[in-house]
Amino acid sequence: MKAVILAGGRGTRLYPTTFVVNKHLLPIYNKPMIYYPVSVALLCRIREIIIVTNPEDVEIYKKLFLFTEEIGVDIKYAVQETPGGLAHALLTAEEFARGAPICLILGDNIFFGHGLPDILMEARRSVEKEGGAYIFVYYVNDPERYGIAEFDSTGKVISLEEKPKKAKSNFAVTGLYFYDQTVFEKARRIEPSSRGELEITSVNQEYLKEGKLKAKLLGRGFAWFDAGTHESFLSAGEFVYTIEKKTGLMIGCLEEIAFNNGWISRQKLLTLANRLKNTDYGEYLSKIAKSKD
Repeated sequence: MKAVILAGGRGTRLYPTTFVVNKHLLPIYNKPMIYYPVSVALLCRIREIIIVTNPEDVEIYKKLFLFTEEIGVDIKYAVQETPGGLAHALLTAEEFARGAPICLILGDNIFFGHGLPDILMEARRSVEKEGGAYIFVYYVNDPERYGIAEFDSTGKVISLEEKPKKAKSNFAVTGLYFYDQTVFEKARRIEPSSRGELEITSVNQEYLKEGKLKAKLLGRGFAWFDAGTHESFLSAGEFVYTIEKKTGLMIGCLEEIAFNNGWISRQKLLTLANRLKNTDYGEYLSKIAKSKD
C-alpha cells in the first residue's frame, strides 16, 4: 500500500497568512501541519508517500523532508496545477500508485487516540485483502461543513452527502480514506459537482453503490481536527500542546515512529538527534533513543 497526501490548494479560509505560505507548512504547536498526516502514513507502516501540492511549493517540501530517506521513507511529489477538488488532486497520483491500493490523507487533518495504529492497520488489511473502500467518521455539531454519512440501524452506511444544508446525520467523513486500485477509474468516472469540482464524496458513493464501502466510527476516545479554519487551527495547536505537555510524548514525530517501526536503529536516531542538538525536538529524539537502553 502507498500513501497519497493532499497538500495543495490556496488555503483561503486561513487568509491573509496563506497569501504567502502553504497552510500545510504552518505550525500546529511545534511541528509543521504536514507532519501529522505523514505520521499517520507511517503508523500504517507505509514507506512510499506522494505529496500532491502546488507548483511553487514542491521545492519547499523537498527541503523540509530531506531527512526522510534516512528513516526509511520515500516521499515523492506531484503537482496539481489548478484546484479541481479532492478527487481531481487524487488523479495526479495515479502513476505513482501503479495499481497498488492507497491510503489517502488530507494534509490539514490531525488524528489522535489510543489504539489508532491498530485501527489503521485494520483498515489497511481489509482493503488489501478484500478490496473496496474504508472510511472513518466522527460525530460533529456542524455537519453542514463536511461530507456526511447516514447509517441504518445495523451500522451500515446507506447514504453519503457533501456539505448538506440539512444533514441526515451528524457523522462527518474525516479526511482519511483507504482505497483499492479501482479508485482512479472511479475518480475519472464521476461528474463535477455544483461547485465545479470532482468531489471525494462522489468517489465514496461509487463504492457505496457497489456495496464495497466500510466505515469505522472514531468514538469519544479519539480526537480529529480539520485544521483549515482559524478556529480549528488554534484548537488543534492547543490540543497537541496539552497532550505533549501532560505526557512528555510527542504527537506526529516522524523519526520516533520510524524507530518504533524498526526502520532505523537506536544509533541512527541518536545521530538524527545530534543534528538537532540544542533544540527541543533534538532533545526529545535523544530522550526516546536513550529510553530504549
